[in-house]
Amino acid sequence: MRISAHMVCSAVRDDIVSGVFPPGARLTEELLARRYGVSRVPVREALRTLESEGFVVSRRHAGACVARPTEQEAADLLDIRALLEPLGTARAARRRTEAQLRVLRGLVRLGLQRAESGRLSDLGALEDWYHETLARASGSPSLAALLTQLRRKINWVYAAEPPLRAVAVWREHGAVVDAVARGDAERARALASEHVERSVAVRREQRPVAERDGRRKGPVRRMKHTVNTPCDNS
Repeated sequence: MRISAHMVCSAVRDDIVSGVFPPGARLTEELLARRYGVSRVPVREALRTLESEGFVVSRRHAGACVARPTEQEAADLLDIRALLEPLGTARAARRRTEAQLRVLRGLVRLGLQRAESGRLSDLGALEDWYHETLARASGSPSLAALLTQLRRKINWVYAAEPPLRAVAVWREHGAVVDAVARGDAERARALASEHVERSVAVRREQRPVAERDGRRKGPVRRMKHTVNTPCDNS
């Protein structure tokens, strides 16, 4: 089966977000092709896409490298989220389908169960699924794509959000879904704004990954000759 550039792009992006490739790591076409079992052509296309998304930069004499977001760039992501997420939630209240509403309610139920039972390792995937479903429920593919990309970048730049408020977070999600179910766009927008404010406050207490003096949370899988090879900053 031929592996598309889109699939390679998703795989490389996931490895960047999870920390397999830390900020500044060199991404050579040859070794990426070997890692994912593809030719260099889809790798080259994937790197171009990731550069357009801000995950990768190309430098003279160094090739492609994982980007190093500055503290200001990281803060800007949070500001953009505070503007866009309430907008998407308000639109979801007007445009969501019954199928999307069922998925959202099911995710809230699962999220609360996991949070209350202390099964916190499951919550990251459920959070991603919840937010992507809510974004798609906005009925705007462009806005949904922006919100999904924005969430990925925030997760990458700040690493995992500490699960200090897991139960409260899923109760907030439940309140948002209730407002969306009623078609109450203003209430949904207000609840989303309050939720984002609390989440952003937690994020602002964190230092972006690229600014943390090399300290990383959790184990990092390493690729010989690539992960530990820094880019030339010139």
